[in-house]
Amino acid sequence: MKPGLIITGAAGRMGKRILALAVEQKAFNLVGAVDYAEHPDLGKDIGTLAGIEPVNVALSAEFPETADVMIDFSLPAAADASIDYCVKHNVALILGTTGLSEDQFAKLQEAGQKIAIMQATNMSLGMNLLFATVGKVAKSLGEDYDIEIVEAHHRFKKDAPSGSALSLAEAVCKETGRDYPGCLMHGREGKDTLRQKGEIGMHAVRGGDIVGQHSIIYSTLGETITIEHNAHTRDTFARGAIRAALWLIRQKPGLYNMLDVLGLKE
Repeated sequence: MKPGLIITGAAGRMGKRILALAVEQKAFNLVGAVDYAEHPDLGKDIGTLAGIEPVNVALSAEFPETADVMIDFSLPAAADASIDYCVKHNVALILGTTGLSEDQFAKLQEAGQKIAIMQATNMSLGMNLLFATVGKVAKSLGEDYDIEIVEAHHRFKKDAPSGSALSLAEAVCKETGRDYPGCLMHGREGKDTLRQKGEIGMHAVRGGDIVGQHSIIYSTLGETITIEHNAHTRDTFARGAIRAALWLIRQKPGLYNMLDVLGLKE
């Protein structure tokens, strides 16, 4: 029997693509499509809303009675309800929502003692290779190289900097002994903004329909190295989330990330 899948944030940009690809792959039995209670499309077939054939599952504000795994790409305000439901019903949780609070991260840690949770700021293979690499590059280059991170997303993204940009910075700090997030300089403005040794510049661009661009710049006197990732389509993240869900339902309780899914964790 196929595992039962709930998609939370199902009527959002990411939710629709996850749903369409999950139906295409035929790896799951879609048992729930959830969004906020005031959504204007509640009650409509989520397949139709996602631009595919009807799937006989209506968009709802309520979770179904049973499921095996939930993929949540909604908003931080909805994360607590998703975690509580998954713990209560023993449902594995894929959480791709960014902008979570410290209290919510603590709640995930506690929930991970009871259920399998995969929380990631970015679920593309390419970005996770960057997460595994950028800190090692910074450590190898040494302190003479200044580090700047630039991310760009569509005009509708609410949080800044992106969760992926912060993950890049955290990876660098972990490998180089920098204070995270204390060493981050978010943009620069004013007449006295001379770069400080050891800081990591963080810059957010918002415009149009940019899916996701991340650059990490290592620059010293005489040369600059730039590592860049460009997401061409949201399907990149959706396919990663589906792959993670199929992996997670076979795992013991714990808190995992995409490096675990891809076998990149040391």
